[in-house]
Amino acid sequence: ARATAGPDKGGAMNVVASVEEVHRLVGRARSAGMSVGFVPTMGGLHEGHLSLIDAAKAACDFVVVSIFVNPTQFAPGEDLDTYPRTPEADTAACKQRGVNMVFMPTVETMYPGGAVTTVSVGRLGEGLCGRNRPAHFTGVCTVVARLFKIVQPDKAFFGAKDFQQAVIIRRMASELNMPVEIVRCPIVREADGLAMSTRNAYLSADQREQAVALHGSLQLAQRLIRQGGPPAPDVAAEVREYLRQNAPDGEIDYVEIVEPQELTSVEIAAAPVLVAVAVKFGGTRLIDNVLVDAVGASN
Repeated sequence: ARATAGPDKGGAMNVVASVEEVHRLVGRARSAGMSVGFVPTMGGLHEGHLSLIDAAKAACDFVVVSIFVNPTQFAPGEDLDTYPRTPEADTAACKQRGVNMVFMPTVETMYPGGAVTTVSVGRLGEGLCGRNRPAHFTGVCTVVARLFKIVQPDKAFFGAKDFQQAVIIRRMASELNMPVEIVRCPIVREADGLAMSTRNAYLSADQREQAVALHGSLQLAQRLIRQGGPPAPDVAAEVREYLRQNAPDGEIDYVEIVEPQELTSVEIAAAPVLVAVAVKFGGTRLIDNVLVDAVGASN
């Protein structure tokens, strides 16, 4: 279905599935002198996603949201088939937030004829979340590059919860001379500190209670770092122990302390530094991080 209103700030929202229709509507917006903001998502929208939309609305005239569960970033045995798909609720949320266009392509639209071209960023995708998900960031970069080519935005908005992803996408856009500014937006958290995630819905009541420990462990790391540049392995050990004590049902995937631009490990945890954690509760893998910079902590 597609609304017929023109691409203006107060017009009806268009929901489209074809590349040609995206080009037509974005072209009309550009002809009207509008800047284009883009929020790529896999759906299951929550307040974290909606905060990205709000940021795009504040910075750009015409906002596009994509909803596409990208199969190439899931490894065998991951939750591709069960990933939450709520298109009606998602489009309603987008409309309420004033989105101009929602792009909901099929797999065939994004990967016509079983397309074989991929985009990889090498070592930036090998650590942190890439260590146990070796094909993940190639899938992410490939789909985002395709989406950028289709939408051709001026600015694209990504959440800081996926800090590694934002770093990688920014590097990809820079090195491939893509004319898009990558905007990293703060993590949005539940009242108790848990980072908002579509996958939070998978958690049992006990797991949900324990999952708050991810944020608690990062707050502990922040305090230790603020005390004066301790050895990074010592901070990581303290974080691991905190998680073991406070999330006993969680399996720690990683605790890493890295330089925030190159994502390389550091020996001394002195600002600026990123502390990142990943913990699995059953089949549900949660990630969180804190960026401790020269003046405080963000994310």
